[in-house]
Amino acid sequence: MKIIHAADIHFGSKINSLRGLGEKRRREIRDSFKRMVNYAHENDVNVILLSGDVFDTNIPKSDDKAFFYSCIKDNPDIDFLYLRGNHDNDENYLNEEFPNLKLFNDKWSSYKYDNIVISGLEITDDNYSSLYSLLSLNKDNINIVMLHGYENTTSTVDNINIPLLKNKNIDYLALGHIHSYIDKKLDDRGRYVYPGCLEGRGFDELDEKGFVLLDINDSVKYKFIPFSKRQIKEVELDLTGLTDLYKLDSFIENRFHESKENIIRVNLVGQIDINIDDIENEVKNSLSDYYYIDVKNMTTKKINYEELKKDLSLKGEFARLVLDNNDLSESDKERIISLGFNAIEGKDVK
Repeated sequence: MKIIHAADIHFGSKINSLRGLGEKRRREIRDSFKRMVNYAHENDVNVILLSGDVFDTNIPKSDDKAFFYSCIKDNPDIDFLYLRGNHDNDENYLNEEFPNLKLFNDKWSSYKYDNIVISGLEITDDNYSSLYSLLSLNKDNINIVMLHGYENTTSTVDNINIPLLKNKNIDYLALGHIHSYIDKKLDDRGRYVYPGCLEGRGFDELDEKGFVLLDINDSVKYKFIPFSKRQIKEVELDLTGLTDLYKLDSFIENRFHESKENIIRVNLVGQIDINIDDIENEVKNSLSDYYYIDVKNMTTKKINYEELKKDLSLKGEFARLVLDNNDLSESDKERIISLGFNAIEGKDVK
């Protein structure tokens, strides 16, 4: 039997951090969910586990609701096991029932497929401390357990106490809430896994996103399937050695090797001796054929120390104080002077 484990779809996310991309990315999230369902058909997947936060809010938009429930209605040969998370824990706007939509509540409930038993519970203020002692699983079954929350060693409504789930006859603990793929040992029998989200929504959700494919016979075998339409990436571009803005295009072309379909933040680093006042837009224009580019300028201007020693300004006085300190290495002096100049000019000194 094949099962998909997905989580944190977040239909209807605002996606404010990607300026101008909000609506496009919301459509791409829906598209990736539909592609995942098509993947299930093409690969003989019988069940899709959704471990929380299918929607981004308890009051989802009508088009997101219609899309999600249409996917379920139009695919009656796939069971969708939907356990609500902290974002959609009050989502109950179903106007009709679908035989292939299996839901959970605040008490342990299970769905059985031959010897495979899938159990789940939605964590609340009333059950977060008692849920562990109330979980009882037959050791002769293959047991999958669904929960939504952070992995932790304490029990709260948002935290799953992993140690209290050890030696409970769990073969695969299907979690949601963390937006990156995580695979860790639970005990000698089982593993606990976060599939991450299907699509990244900002620069705090970097790199490959997707779902987990389980293939169960006598045991549980699984693998992460990268599936996002685009990756969100953060890369450094070292401009050290760039002496002429007119050579910027060829300079970048030789050093920048990313997919043009991805969403990329470029952090400019290094020492340069050209005017850097508008370097962000210059780099952005040079990469204008990429899908989405965000540029952060973290460069420093190359300093002529011999000239600086003659400078009678506040900068010159500060530089002389640092340069005359024999306890500092040359690299430390350069860094301190650069940070000091940024502070004097009121710039970011991180």
